[in-house]
Amino acid sequence: MSTPPPWTAESLLAAVHDLLAEHDPATTSVKDFLGARYDAGLAWIHFPEGFGGLAAPRSLQQVVNDAFAAAGAPTLDPGRHGIGLGMAAPTLLAFGDDAVKNRFLRPLWTGEEVWCQLFSEPGAGSDLAALGTRAVRDGDGWTVDGQKVWTSLAHEAQWAILVTRTDPDVPKHRGMTYFVCDMTAPGVEVRPLRQATGEAEFNEVFLTGVRIPDAHRLGEVGDGWRVAQTTLMNERVAIGSHPVPREGGLIGLVARRWREQPEARTPGLHDALLRLWVDAEAARLTGERLRQQLAAGQPGPEGSAAKLAFARLNQQISGLELELLGGEGLTYDDWTFRRPAHPSMEGGTPGYRYLRAKGNSIEGGTSEILRTIIAERILGLPPEIRVDKDVAWKDLAK
Repeated sequence: MSTPPPWTAESLLAAVHDLLAEHDPATTSVKDFLGARYDAGLAWIHFPEGFGGLAAPRSLQQVVNDAFAAAGAPTLDPGRHGIGLGMAAPTLLAFGDDAVKNRFLRPLWTGEEVWCQLFSEPGAGSDLAALGTRAVRDGDGWTVDGQKVWTSLAHEAQWAILVTRTDPDVPKHRGMTYFVCDMTAPGVEVRPLRQATGEAEFNEVFLTGVRIPDAHRLGEVGDGWRVAQTTLMNERVAIGSHPVPREGGLIGLVARRWREQPEARTPGLHDALLRLWVDAEAARLTGERLRQQLAAGQPGPEGSAAKLAFARLNQQISGLELELLGGEGLTYDDWTFRRPAHPSMEGGTPGYRYLRAKGNSIEGGTSEILRTIIAERILGLPPEIRVDKDVAWKDLAK
């Protein structure tokens, strides 16, 4: 039996053309079109055949995406489905068995099911390995009790990626296990958390006697830290290096305001705008390079640098925008408790952007932790002293 030839840009474009000929984006529903794209292996082309891919080179994904975009093909809202697409999917691929991948990947890709991330806890945020949510073996499944916090989209999600403590008698990094959790299961309670913007885009989640079948475990028992690292590395790339055009994002908004408001053009602000414009362009190009590295394999610690720069730039640019506005920048007229579909920095008001950007240095890994990762794993500096590394979790100060 002959081996099929490797996929090329030309053969992938031909496959895209065939799909578009059968499923006109103008007349096919979003769900049906995305389902057809998944079934054709044109979702994540580097995934195996049968799971939304063609085992094709990951570096050619952008060729496929650009071709669909040029044809007006639908895509999912990244604000609503970013956790599923950017974090759950690569983790399911790496650690799920075929049954798990068959069950979850297609409805995740088509947008039929929304995902959230049950990682952080009130006492385990930056130090995720200190988490205490317990999963206890119970027959052919597990019973989970604990609390998670800062969970975006928990109020809309059908499924969650969940990290738990399964062995308190070993050091914290070695006693964790990773699961897929049904957010509609008995014992799952979601409560909103209101933030400075007036929104409640994230939540605290209480898990009381929640049953999870062992079939929904990802990775080996006690190996949850390694599985979680796959999720976290993909998360930082997704947050910090999403593609934007030149002078896109927040810097584009501020640059347009500068051009449209001559009265705001003071020399000091002009210099600040120029510096931030250059920084934003450098971050954009670095993100493009990072995506090219990602196309060649798994994301590495470089994603932490991209996410760190993303947070700093958003905060500095939104602050400059308020300075350009003067007194007008001090107004903020929406303190109403509301549940947004997802946060929109570009679509909000300047005051909203300024407040919302403060969270960028916390979500997806705090800037302090990211600096430690950069120092140790990229620059090769001596690691921080960790006195709890070899201490059993149950003996740690709580």
